[in-house]
Amino acid sequence: MKNWISLGALAIASLTISGCKKVDNANTASSYSSGASTKIEASSAEDFVQQAEQRLFDFSTHASKIYWINATYITEDSDALAAKVGAEGTKMSVDFALQAAEFAKEEGLDPVIKRKLDILRGGIVLPAPTTAGAADELSKIATDLNSQYGKGKGVLRGEEINGSDIEAAMGTNRNPQELKEMWTSWHTNVGGPMRDDYSRMVEIANEGAAELGFADTGAMWRSNYDMPAEEFAETMDKLWLDVKPLYDELHTYVRGKLNEKYGDAVQAKTGPIRADLLGNMWAQEWGNIYDIVAPEGAGDIGYDLTDLLVQKDYDAIKMVRTGEKFFSSLGFDPLPETFYQRSQFVKPADREVVCHASAWDIDNKDDIRIKMCIKINGDDFITVHHELGHNYYQRAYKEQSYLHLNGANDGFHEAIGDMLALSITPDYLVKINLLDQSKVPGANKDTGLLLRQAMDKVAFLPFGLLVDKWRWGVFSGEIKPADYNEAWHDLKREYQGIMPPVERSADAFDPGAKYHIPGNTPYARYFLARILQFQFYKAACDAAGWEGPLHRCSFYDNKEVGSKLNAMLELGASKPWPDALEEFTGTREMSGKAMLEYFKPLQDWLKEQNKGKTKGW
Repeated sequence: MKNWISLGALAIASLTISGCKKVDNANTASSYSSGASTKIEASSAEDFVQQAEQRLFDFSTHASKIYWINATYITEDSDALAAKVGAEGTKMSVDFALQAAEFAKEEGLDPVIKRKLDILRGGIVLPAPTTAGAADELSKIATDLNSQYGKGKGVLRGEEINGSDIEAAMGTNRNPQELKEMWTSWHTNVGGPMRDDYSRMVEIANEGAAELGFADTGAMWRSNYDMPAEEFAETMDKLWLDVKPLYDELHTYVRGKLNEKYGDAVQAKTGPIRADLLGNMWAQEWGNIYDIVAPEGAGDIGYDLTDLLVQKDYDAIKMVRTGEKFFSSLGFDPLPETFYQRSQFVKPADREVVCHASAWDIDNKDDIRIKMCIKINGDDFITVHHELGHNYYQRAYKEQSYLHLNGANDGFHEAIGDMLALSITPDYLVKINLLDQSKVPGANKDTGLLLRQAMDKVAFLPFGLLVDKWRWGVFSGEIKPADYNEAWHDLKREYQGIMPPVERSADAFDPGAKYHIPGNTPYARYFLARILQFQFYKAACDAAGWEGPLHRCSFYDNKEVGSKLNAMLELGASKPWPDALEEFTGTREMSGKAMLEYFKPLQDWLKEQNKGKTKGW
């Protein structure tokens, strides 16, 4: 899963207010010491908020540039610099959060000031306690974990293979023994060494959360959704139950196809699916094995996006320029030239970098960038559109005050890019001269088109839910360090119906082999994004006057949609998320209904295919 970048996403709880990178004027890090007091002398809550916003605003440009260097040039020196600035930012953000908790007790507070105090109090990803040295220790652990992941290697045919290459190989290799080798080596090599550090990090962060008045760090994360923490957890469960019947049908169908290909000895007809057979290291998206499950007759949709890109001589820059043109067609301003000068589009040959795709806002104005190791394939073409969605959202709300420089909730930020990706339909590919009109698949190919989408969009849903369910259990103490690995695979089995290809030992740490665990990126946003993107997409198609099947809609080159979308994006986090949702969709509730409408023809077809088969695991 791709993500936009924040200071918190780099595992340092420095200026992670609701997960957004907020920055402007450069300032020297020497002004801030992890040991020095950053307490603000203020006469009122309003005065405090104004001072806090300015201090955070000034500090963050310097910090974000260090994080950029650390992500694109991993060395002991850049690790040390990131750890130092992380400790400084952690100290500042915790000090401000503690003061915010006190000022929040004032009576008769202006609602905007009160909301900003809540953002300051609850928006830190990893809160360090005020104990001497805690911020430094927490920052060092978090930085080390992030770098360990970035330098991680697996094994294929006995030879070492790096992270981006092993991810690609998992999607194309059909040898079950080699898939098992890659899966096992990656999880063992990358995750295993992290366990003790991760446990210590949880301990420190929970002490920090307690000082801020939260039961634990997970409860603090859940407080950022304009509703009580427990109500948010219940909302997540409700959304999952809305869409679970669709996932169950997909799981049954895919398991049957894998059994046909590999036989009972590799994949049984019933029970969980073997994780390494699904075309993805974490079995979170299954689109890479579409060739195995494609329905007869409807499965060949007449084109392959990767082949089209290669045939049209696309390179990384052309892929990005094409994504930019989508937004320009909606009426958004072009990207600044600095975007192309400063972004990382391909993996450098001479150094270690974090290849995980991310979108960056360096100065909170126009210094926006993406960091990718782009490969010329359909997945990365879609990812480019997704990451640019973050960048255009960042720039749309740049006039908001500092603490409102974010999405309405973190699921909004992810969903905008995904909504654009849904509009990458055959008709869109024709309009940008990637696909010949004669190759546009007819209605008889809709099952194939929808199944290909579901292999990523629907397959992801339970994984998107369980990552933070595991983390919430870890933070609460319900899951003890000795049970980390067992609990992880229990949740994967319960929600995904997935099992590892080999027996995993209790002292392994397979969660660490997923970037967002050592990277400390809250994951509920991705589950919410899978739901919200369909709500946004349907709203855009309705605004465009689309009357055909929902899955065929593309709103490319529709200025009315762009204007309506921009009105929501400009709000940033200045309003509670139901207000922003209503601005664009007309409703104040997140719902899986639009997703079910999109996939209704496929769900009906899957039910027919699964007649007589055992469902569940």
